[in-house]
Amino acid sequence: QVRLMESGGGSAQSGGSLTLSCVESIGARPSICMGWFRQAPGQEREPVATIASGGRHTYYADSVKGRFTISQDTTKNTVSLQMNNLRPEDTAMYYCAAGTTLNSCARMVDFEFTYWGQGTQVTVTS
Repeated sequence: QVRLMESGGGSAQSGGSLTLSCVESIGARPSICMGWFRQAPGQEREPVATIASGGRHTYYADSVKGRFTISQDTTKNTVSLQMNNLRPEDTAMYYCAAGTTLNSCARMVDFEFTYWGQGTQVTVTS
């Protein structure tokens, strides 16, 4: 059973930065695809970024391109999301997710991700 645990959420001012981390349960074989999704109150969950094959392939939602960077450290079973130039519309609960296929990463569709963390809140104030 894969377990994911997020950390690093919090509050930031508009233009600021935060880094989220997600640790996949030790002992589990690293998932082929890892990703970050977010859900704001009253909104549907949306993809943020995904990473596959230890970082060889990365995908980003248009809304975060150029501001967010996803990275992976397979030796530590960790995926990180560096968020720069934050905006109030980035405010949401951020979830780490693990998928079992490369296509999961490219399509960035939440129902193709099998395992989910409990989420970490990010709040950006103007």
